[in-house]
Amino acid sequence: MRADGKLVTNVSSMYLVAPYIMRRRSDSMNMIEIETPYDNIHQYVLEQRKQGRKISHMAIVYAAYCRTVSQFPALNRFVVHSRVYARNELAVAMVVLRPGDENETMGKIKFDINDTIFDVNDKLNKYVEDNDKSNSNNSFDDTLRNIACRPLIIRPIVNFLMWLDKIGLLPKSAIDASPFHESMVFTNLASIKTNYIFHHVYDFGTCSMILAMGNTIETPQKVNGEVVLKKMIPFGLVMDERIASGYYYAQAFAELKKYLENPALLETPPTDLKYDFPFPTLSARFPSKKEQKAQRKAAKKTK
Repeated sequence: MRADGKLVTNVSSMYLVAPYIMRRRSDSMNMIEIETPYDNIHQYVLEQRKQGRKISHMAIVYAAYCRTVSQFPALNRFVVHSRVYARNELAVAMVVLRPGDENETMGKIKFDINDTIFDVNDKLNKYVEDNDKSNSNNSFDDTLRNIACRPLIIRPIVNFLMWLDKIGLLPKSAIDASPFHESMVFTNLASIKTNYIFHHVYDFGTCSMILAMGNTIETPQKVNGEVVLKKMIPFGLVMDERIASGYYYAQAFAELKKYLENPALLETPPTDLKYDFPFPTLSARFPSKKEQKAQRKAAKKTK
């Protein structure tokens, strides 16, 4: 039993066999470019500021992703040692460039699939505030520093951690500190004024998707019979094809674009959640097996 997920067995035979053929995540990565209109997001940000809420463009991207996962849970699966698991949390890793120097820190933020755009924005702001100081350290910084102080044993330490991860015995504390164990990695390359890239995936860890946002671009669009240039936000997305079919991914990306094009949809929690297993944070919403049995007995008595 892994600390970060449960084994999934209700998948098609092809996706049970595929991880044994494509054993490494880097062997099974697919790439796609996604574009969404800039004006839709920017206009929403301006409207929220008029109401006294400071919501960032990046928060909308995070919230759209969280909402998409609430409807397409396979996006939150991962493959380790040729076995498919459903993650028991929703965590996104990001890079923060600290002010005044070129030092970067990398960590992750945990969200809930019930989160609204306002919940996501608050969590994102808190994370950036905690890590945006030149003297601040997170658990990943501390872990790297401890390993780097012992250069002669770096390789044995890394190999040992990878072996523990492979057999499902990596401690929860190490998983929480690792930016390689999460639902998705997001990198905002527009913040350093550069184009999006197709970022490589990591064979270590459990990350199945990496999303890179780049500078806005102008693309020709046909509007009322005329071709006009429209400002778009481009994303480079790399994904592990072993967790879902191309058709499933296509539906999920259409859902993601729907929320990016209309962020107001993210202001209320989802009305219908879909998941492989209930998250620990959702356990209070779902009765235990004992409670379910008692409910069934009570229902029979009332008939």
